[in-house]
Amino acid sequence: MWNLFYLNAIDHGSLLLRGLCRKCINFATCSNISKSLVTRTRCSSKPPWRVLFFGSDDFAVESLKQLYASREDRGDAVVDSLEVVTLSSNVPVRKFADRHKLRAHDWPNVDFSGCFDVGVVVSFGCLLQESIINKFPYGILNVHPSLLPRWRGPAPVFHTVLHGDKITGVTIMQIRPTRFDVGPILSRELYQVPEKCTADQLGAYLAVLGAELLIDTLRNLPERIANRKEQAKEGATFVLHIRRYNIGCASAPKISTSMSWLVWEEQTCDQISQLFRAIGFRIPLRTIWMDRTVKLQDFVGKCKMPFTENSYAVVPGSIHYDKESNTILVCCKDGWVGFKTITLKKRLSAADFFNGYLHQDRQKNSTQNNYRFQSYRPHFAKGQNAKLLSLNSCD
Repeated sequence: MWNLFYLNAIDHGSLLLRGLCRKCINFATCSNISKSLVTRTRCSSKPPWRVLFFGSDDFAVESLKQLYASREDRGDAVVDSLEVVTLSSNVPVRKFADRHKLRAHDWPNVDFSGCFDVGVVVSFGCLLQESIINKFPYGILNVHPSLLPRWRGPAPVFHTVLHGDKITGVTIMQIRPTRFDVGPILSRELYQVPEKCTADQLGAYLAVLGAELLIDTLRNLPERIANRKEQAKEGATFVLHIRRYNIGCASAPKISTSMSWLVWEEQTCDQISQLFRAIGFRIPLRTIWMDRTVKLQDFVGKCKMPFTENSYAVVPGSIHYDKESNTILVCCKDGWVGFKTITLKKRLSAADFFNGYLHQDRQKNSTQNNYRFQSYRPHFAKGQNAKLLSLNSCD
């Protein structure tokens, strides 16, 4: 693969070299040149590479750190030169670049004259056009935190936890211009999801694993490209610790507040736990109490009921205050789950919520609906019950 560069003659035969970096050509002072010159530069066939990095968030920073460290390792460097592209000047990747004095470009105003071998995109958020991909002799690599083709899309880690996957991993692939996460796979590493792991914790583990796999892929890039494999159309089977896992294709759309509503009649203890561990540290779980939206926080998991007899019928959504553990227990499809904090007009401990609301209602002999949570139902949005769905009632 060759790139053609021209030497343009300027005043009295002096020359200006355009588009060449230090690896393309050794600069020389020319004084007596009588004819136009055309020079070719060949892209590297082995490391170290000239890399342009596209990224944004903390997950991407981990890969950028490894690339930067490899550039500094003169004994076994994988990276020769490193520049960065970001969507904003206020994202973690840009802050890292500024702190380490890496040249940074503001998307989409990118100067591609730096003569790069390969691009790397991690959590960038923009689909790159074919004309941009073709500027890199070895294409553009993507670090994706799932075992593609499972969980294509912008939120694979959240969906891994939300759906209770026991196995996940990272994939290094070459991007394609038409769709996200559909390119051929260069390398892949499996990872067993730790029990009760949150999405943030899993994302941190996979960021490190993905950065290490990226460096390993770049170290053997021509070989990995030669042996690349197209993604399976109907999923794949993996073996980890002798166990076999069938991984199907699935999409991973962005998380939103609509995912945080609880349906006590339909969701099990495990499903509520998975939902909390997937999104609860960013978006509080929500339910309805006496026509008002409340946030349920500080989830403690599945709980055993400390009593056997009740003065009212227990149904999904029923609330019980456990004084010993200072926990609000809520009945769901197959058991009880607990929360330490309730946010109504303000943030309340379980004891404060009980004393301020539940205890008073029971003393007044209120109906059982006054001390149970109601499930979110889409049809509530129509008619007189639309007020139940107000996301702003306790924000």
